[in-house]
Amino acid sequence: MPATRRAFALSTLAAAALGASATAQPKVKPMRILILGGTGFIGPHQVRHALSRGHKVTVFNRGRRPDDFPPEVEELVGDRNTSDLKALEGKTWDVCIDNPTTLPFWVRDAAKVLKGNVGHYLFVSTMSVYATQDRPGEDETAPTAAYAGADAFAERGPAKPELYGPLKAVSETEARSQFGAGATTIVRPGLIVGPGDETDRFTYWPVRLARGGEVLAPGDGSDPILYVDARDLAEWTIRLVEQRTAGTFNAIGPARPLTTKGLLDGVAKGVGAKPTYVWAPADWLAEKNVNGWSDLPVWLPGQGRTAGFHRRSNAAAINAGLTLRPLETTAADTLAWWKTLPEERRAKPRTGLSPERETALLAERRAKA
Repeated sequence: MPATRRAFALSTLAAAALGASATAQPKVKPMRILILGGTGFIGPHQVRHALSRGHKVTVFNRGRRPDDFPPEVEELVGDRNTSDLKALEGKTWDVCIDNPTTLPFWVRDAAKVLKGNVGHYLFVSTMSVYATQDRPGEDETAPTAAYAGADAFAERGPAKPELYGPLKAVSETEARSQFGAGATTIVRPGLIVGPGDETDRFTYWPVRLARGGEVLAPGDGSDPILYVDARDLAEWTIRLVEQRTAGTFNAIGPARPLTTKGLLDGVAKGVGAKPTYVWAPADWLAEKNVNGWSDLPVWLPGQGRTAGFHRRSNAAAINAGLTLRPLETTAADTLAWWKTLPEERRAKPRTGLSPERETALLAERRAKA
């Protein structure tokens, strides 16, 4: 079977790699779980964990990957872009997990079919819903971004980047309106990382540090970092629906403050590397058109308009049972997954500095020293 993100997530390797979230969990009555999507980053991990808990799982998607799931998973085919939800009609589930929705009309259309036929609805949103990212320590009560167009429900995808947060915020409101606040869970992840991440936003660091040598590192090492392993997020969503936990939660970790240096040190330990860091101030990186999140991923400046991005409170999620495996485990597993990918894929990372550009920047930093 080809080594894909779904194959990996459903494999015994992924199951064996569980960290803090693998602690013993009480048995629960088996449920019928509907997962809208299921073929993306967190969906396969949700499917695997739900099956391990004894639940019956149905996934609803466009049917483009019919061999991704084991036989016991029911796969219904439709297309939310065209409001084709016929496959969901006349069926009931205990809970619904909505993974891929960005556009509010997807929530509205799903509710037309599912309202009254599911007992609980969990919507995977995003930390990008917040109106601003410059205030450290804000929790889930912080203001969300307002949609400025004429009709959010008239928007069709893919959404423009600047509308991503506002449309997710409208989708959250629609979810509570349709399914009721007491039967709705809103999960707002930050950066989702780990095996199966096709964006390479975190993968850059395990791969880069494992390569060794001098490493261009952003800032001075003291900027804060938040992230969540896709497996921890996926398993927690299953626990939330098992417990019918309603509310809104920032799904981010770690449980204790982490700095950029702490991130790089943890990744290095996980992949068995001993790098030499060359720290570059944020203003110097800006002068060189080196961007956080894309060129030097995960990191964003801990000052100015992004001062609060990596400083949001995750207390509510931790209190609601979010458990987080060690950074070293996430790094090691991510590198192991990366090595299973075809050579042509690994030759073209989707995020991060190219070796050539990093070498040139390192030379400039040394000349400046």
